[in-house]
Amino acid sequence: MRTILITGPGGSGRTTVAAATALAAARAGTRTLLLGADRDDTLGAVLGVPTGPAPVGVEPRLTAWRPDADQGFRDGLAALQDRAASALDLLGATRLDHEELTPLPGAGELVLLRALRDAALAEAHDLLVVDLPPSPRALALLALPEELRRYLRRLLPPERQAARALRPVLGRLAGVPMPTEALYEAAARWDLELAAAEAVVADRNTVVRLVAEPGPAGDDAVRAATLGLALRGLRTDLLVANRVLPEDAAPADGWLAGPVAQQRKTLEEWRSTYAVHALAHLGHDPRGAEDLAALAAPGLVPGVDPGAAPVEWSVTDRLAGDGVLVWHIPLPGAVRDEVDLVRRGDELVVTAGPFRRIVPLPSVLRRCAVDGAALREGVLAVRFAPDPRRWPRGR
Repeated sequence: MRTILITGPGGSGRTTVAAATALAAARAGTRTLLLGADRDDTLGAVLGVPTGPAPVGVEPRLTAWRPDADQGFRDGLAALQDRAASALDLLGATRLDHEELTPLPGAGELVLLRALRDAALAEAHDLLVVDLPPSPRALALLALPEELRRYLRRLLPPERQAARALRPVLGRLAGVPMPTEALYEAAARWDLELAAAEAVVADRNTVVRLVAEPGPAGDDAVRAATLGLALRGLRTDLLVANRVLPEDAAPADGWLAGPVAQQRKTLEEWRSTYAVHALAHLGHDPRGAEDLAALAAPGLVPGVDPGAAPVEWSVTDRLAGDGVLVWHIPLPGAVRDEVDLVRRGDELVVTAGPFRRIVPLPSVLRRCAVDGAALREGVLAVRFAPDPRRWPRGR
């Protein structure tokens, strides 16, 4: 199944574009599922069909689904209480009733990730179009599975389970039940669920489609989102320029002449850097299938290889000439003064502007020391010199 993740700055019309994209793909013959994330039914307002926790058919080959974040949070926490019953009893804790549970910040993101995973595993559709939150929240959402899995590995290392046979003995010696086994089982279950969501996001059939209005604010948002996506190694297929005013929208001396010229300038700059698809301003907020069809949004983009390799951070062997290995990290739009690197054991902490990612070093670089770095033409080249104490002799 192919997946298109759609995001953009707040107010850019990303929900409308997501709905128009899904409709275009469905009318072209592709079985499509449109997944929404907003608590309010903005998706249903655009489609003209109410959406909710149960998938609803919009048109032939088009289904819309907006999971209930509140209910998902309550069900998840109730299940967690059941699995951790022994630990809660040990602590003398009183369980929370289902009716008194209220969603916490971030609960919606976890429910959306679970829905994304479930939709991919169901294999009931050929295309999944996801209306993500605005780009800053969307970037944090897409990073969540990888980061949570790292936290689990650090807090509950799987290798510590080797001593599970001793836990009953320790429990009898201590005179109290040992909840460790259930804790590790829960961690393994969470890791499996997060790994499934991470696999969908990182899959070579998944692309991110950015939506923005051409102009200074939209340009800033696109540059920031492009940098954040590159740091995550996520592939983009299109930049959708939304609500583009026609060139003849206003006379040369009218007040619309300024916005039209501003959009024209931004579009020229975007087309020199990104693959751009412009959507005309309809003169009103699109509502219903006919308005969405009038936008002529692209569904599956011809010429875009669905199986193309995702963005990779390649390692170049320059040992023979310079005595180093070079790790190339694409960071389009990064500013030298806002890039930082920290080596932590077998991990590298990469900071670019407001974004940060902690990545494990490739095995060959773990036996090396960082020898310097340089940012040129949107690519950060990190040099690694072999550590004589760890590098195999004779290599």
